[in-house]
Amino acid sequence: MGRRGVTGAARGGALLVVGDVITDVVARHRGPLAPGTDTAAAIRTLPGGAGANVACWAARRGGGEVRLLGRVGADAAAWHERELVARGVRPLLVVDEEAATGTVVCLVDEDAAGERTFLTDSGASLRLEPGDWSDALLDGVARLHLSGYLLFTESSRALVAVALKAARARGVPVSLDPASAGFLVRLGPDRFLTLVEGVDVLLPSRDEACLLTGASDAADAAARLSRHVPLVVAKQGAEGALLARSGEVWARVPAVRAVPRDTTGAGDAFTGAFLAALLAGADPEQAAREGCGAGARAVERTGGRPPALD
Repeated sequence: MGRRGVTGAARGGALLVVGDVITDVVARHRGPLAPGTDTAAAIRTLPGGAGANVACWAARRGGGEVRLLGRVGADAAAWHERELVARGVRPLLVVDEEAATGTVVCLVDEDAAGERTFLTDSGASLRLEPGDWSDALLDGVARLHLSGYLLFTESSRALVAVALKAARARGVPVSLDPASAGFLVRLGPDRFLTLVEGVDVLLPSRDEACLLTGASDAADAAARLSRHVPLVVAKQGAEGALLARSGEVWARVPAVRAVPRDTTGAGDAFTGAFLAALLAGADPEQAAREGCGAGARAVERTGGRPPALD
């Protein structure tokens, strides 16, 4: 297990995702939690992580090789590798001998349209560092995608800077998903926009776009962000997606109807399908339509990933 010897690429080039690999503990319950006593729940342990989920949904869409660089603890490394391979992803996992694999407890309220609350222990996932990077990782790569979670620790921020520099030197376009409105509050909008300089596609949620700009309207927020990043694709859940360039929203893509069971990973599903469609030659609007379709399929499943490939 590791990242040496990356060779070849699918026709049109590969997608390299760099991001978090997480163990999700999903607890489905009905109604408010009962403090101080028991709340009945259905509990499952599933593979997750925003970066890993994006890679799996991109591979599910198909059209090119998908690789994932991430860091895991020795406690669950083999399991995570098997789960990624089963979904068509080529894992390039760095095993951390000091930290355990990151774990997220996902509380899913079935009485609130599958809305979820996360309790996050990032563990090894955000301990990626420049030493885990090699420019050879970009061999055969047509697009690099970075999980925004990487911006929330010093070591992984340093890796982002190294990866961005290497991608620019090779002319490889880079996309990034801000990942968490909660963590963005601590990082700060100005610092975030400085750190993502050089990214060509930004894929925020509605809340993240509004937080980064101070705007209360998603369209206004997307338009403002597109003055900093060439293409902004704002994900709005049941309201679809907005695409903005040069300070203006130029396309609105409707959502695909779905009956929500668990909204965990819906944004990751959108991002993965969107990026895979771009690599396959789709224009951004068509890619966003595919993203909305993947998001709809994701909310009808428990957990953040598609089923294993046949």
